[in-house]
Amino acid sequence: MFLSNVTVFMPSVLTLIGIPGLETVQSWIGIPFCAMYILAMIGNSLLLFIIKSEPSLHEPMYIFIGMLGVTDIVLASSIMPKMLGIFWFHAQEIYFDSCLLQMWLIHTFECIESGILLAMALDRYVAICYPLRHTTIFTHKLVAQLGTVVVLRAAILVAPCLVLIKYRFQFYHTRVISHTYCEHMAIVKLAAGNIKINKIYGLFVAFTVSGFDLTFITFSYSQIFVTVFHLPQKEARLKAFNTCIAHICVFLQLYFLAFFSFFTHRFGSHIPPYIHILFSSMYLLVPPFLNPLVYGVKTKQIPIKL
Repeated sequence: MFLSNVTVFMPSVLTLIGIPGLETVQSWIGIPFCAMYILAMIGNSLLLFIIKSEPSLHEPMYIFIGMLGVTDIVLASSIMPKMLGIFWFHAQEIYFDSCLLQMWLIHTFECIESGILLAMALDRYVAICYPLRHTTIFTHKLVAQLGTVVVLRAAILVAPCLVLIKYRFQFYHTRVISHTYCEHMAIVKLAAGNIKINKIYGLFVAFTVSGFDLTFITFSYSQIFVTVFHLPQKEARLKAFNTCIAHICVFLQLYFLAFFSFFTHRFGSHIPPYIHILFSSMYLLVPPFLNPLVYGVKTKQIPIKL
């Protein structure tokens, strides 16, 4: 490997420094992160076990919740072991190809999570607005097809990000990534070359996925609210609205953290780096931690079966 005063040629190893500016307290920050990770693993695993073992929960809504649980487990597990290694054992080095794999896993499962929330919104839309047709429309075959489309969409859209980094760049300004995990723009900014194409494609993927999903999620819930408010009985309105509260809570907390992380990374130059790094790390950990709690509290059948 050739090293000059300015650039590094095809580095085989990169260095993740963790949270810039908070290196001295990272070991303490790792404690609540580890606790949330363990609880997220227990909560999502328990959720999956309940849904799998109870035939009465083999319905589209609960199957989608199970898919969300699997996504949360993979998403949290793709960053937390390495992050805790940085915080507690100063294991900062990561192979370049491993870094790209981590990046692909993170962004792919982010897209999958957004797609599952869209599928859940469509399921609630049909269940509330067209209740007599719900069982004939949302069959197990359709649920499997939606799941396949969501996974393929994410994998196909994110894969070019790897190719554009791997085969466009040979020289890098530094091996050091000021982050706790391998995020797309954090890697791209290391390159000693024209990164315009990479930035444009990253924005294209972000706005394609979030724009499409947010449009149809918003449409679904707006139609649901219109239908619910036109129900004649107060008890019926509360029951219908209660079935959507958990989904709305999950949807809001995911997209709030996602947009904050996205815009501060690209446009928040005045925001201290440690704020951005903390929020972007929480963005990948908080949803897996909260989702089992939200569905456990707001979905009546799951705590009953538990």
